[in-house]
Amino acid sequence: MPQLELNDIIDRLKANDRTALRDIFQSEYLSVCKTIHRFIRDKNLVEDLAQEVFLRLWDKREKINITSSLSAYIRRMAINEALGYLRKNKKFEEEEINPDISLGQDYSGEDDYLYNELQGNIMAAIESLPPKCKTVFQLSRFEEMTYQQIADQMGISIKTVENQMGKALRVLRSKLQNYLTLMLLVLLFL
Repeated sequence: MPQLELNDIIDRLKANDRTALRDIFQSEYLSVCKTIHRFIRDKNLVEDLAQEVFLRLWDKREKINITSSLSAYIRRMAINEALGYLRKNKKFEEEEINPDISLGQDYSGEDDYLYNELQGNIMAAIESLPPKCKTVFQLSRFEEMTYQQIADQMGISIKTVENQMGKALRVLRSKLQNYLTLMLLVLLFL
């Protein structure tokens, strides 16, 4: 969404224009559901949480300050809604934390612990990225957007997207270097 349109829709929201919420809902609902579905597999619950995202957006309309893109802002709200639900209810399945782990004969609790530790360190490394860099990385890796789509959505050049992705990968490589070395050693001894 171009910056002019973004400003218009935010102004309409702040002016209590319910049609602005409807427009946002129609354009972002499927994306919100897909984002929440990455964490929660119950279709009905996903739909309930997605609706909650838009209710929260309406409730926060007067305080909203979006600097990058409305879609990214709403996706972040969806992720927070899903994680908040999981934290509050603690009723999640193992697949939702460790998607598609192939459990072999040698699988142990230690493997599960190491996997969870690695996932935690990866997420911490991503969270430590500068805001613009983190947004570009998440849109590329988690939302599977092309560099062109990211550039269009954020209102920046493709070259800036490339630079931000390069920076993100350098930072992540640096912060996760010990794990990368450990993984190589494990693979060598297998």
